[in-house]
Amino acid sequence: MTTANLYIGIMSGTSLDGIDVCLVDVQAKRFEVLATHFLAYPATIKTPLLTLHTPSHNELEQTQLVANQLAKLYAEAVNGLLEKQQLQPAQIIAIGCHGQTIRHKPIVNHDVGFTLQIGNAALLAELTQITVVSDFRSRDIAAGGQGAPLVPAFHQAKFSHPKKSRAIINIGGIANITYLPKGLDHQSSVLGFDSGPGNMLIDAWTKQHLHQDYDADGAWARTGKVNDALLQHMLGDPYLAAPPPKSTGRDLFNDDWLKQQLLNINLSPQDVARSLTAFTANTIADALINFCPQVDEVYLCGGGARNSLLVSELRHKLPNILIEPTDTLGVGVDWVEAAAFAWLAHQTMEHLPGNLPAVTGAKGQRILGAIYQA
Repeated sequence: MTTANLYIGIMSGTSLDGIDVCLVDVQAKRFEVLATHFLAYPATIKTPLLTLHTPSHNELEQTQLVANQLAKLYAEAVNGLLEKQQLQPAQIIAIGCHGQTIRHKPIVNHDVGFTLQIGNAALLAELTQITVVSDFRSRDIAAGGQGAPLVPAFHQAKFSHPKKSRAIINIGGIANITYLPKGLDHQSSVLGFDSGPGNMLIDAWTKQHLHQDYDADGAWARTGKVNDALLQHMLGDPYLAAPPPKSTGRDLFNDDWLKQQLLNINLSPQDVARSLTAFTANTIADALINFCPQVDEVYLCGGGARNSLLVSELRHKLPNILIEPTDTLGVGVDWVEAAAFAWLAHQTMEHLPGNLPAVTGAKGQRILGAIYQA
């Protein structure tokens, strides 16, 4: 019997809904998700995290204090998973912790930029007594890359098919696409990039008007109508037409961006919600059509995969392509990114590269991450 090779992945994305934790067994020719756990963010952490996305008074100190709070929440989530599975920390080789992105500017003034994911990995290692791998993106940026997206390397390892060209689309706060051509024989064939906003603008608008964290199953948006003028205006953002490699986040698509789009447009809140849902579907579909030469199958993950209105919009825009959740490939829609960072931690611990230069634009493959030993 093969000895288990256990890793834990932690992901908390731009949606700010909470912490996904995934226990995986990584073998040379097999990757299996064994267990999952979710810990919702308390309201007390969401506001400080949103505030840190823009310059503010005393932000350096606030960043470190919030990072400590996050580490405690990450540890609570990990320990909750271990308790459910009756595992001891010594049985886990490492935790791959993405951290919470608060700034992502890979290029600044045509030179090397930076990315910042907080979560105090040293404190997380102390609280869990498990080795932690974190800060995956900085090494890729140092090598001239975007530092994102990083999950395509995992998608390639787990989801590529010899006879089908596939796209794996994560619809989190930001939507990102991995294109896996059939008959994949070299990594330069893979594409991976952020297509634009996923749930982020829809969630923010829903929070503003309904005081709910998200529009469950697109129910509120269904009561509105798409406003074509608003939709076309939003689709004119230069980021959407830029070719890969590219990545984005709250630095671009935020509340201020949406306010600018809504200037001089008088619509009901539900019409805006419906238009934002159409916007996300259009940006994903357009990106597939414009940048991915041939797609036979699309597999969705992330919170947006549970929004049937958004999924129906995608099916309408892409009528000849199979569109299914990643559950059919063995990884649930809520757990793909957490599983990816468990896999990335394994790559780091085994001294193997974790990036795809064709995806991020880096000068070459690099071993990613900083290691905090238990």
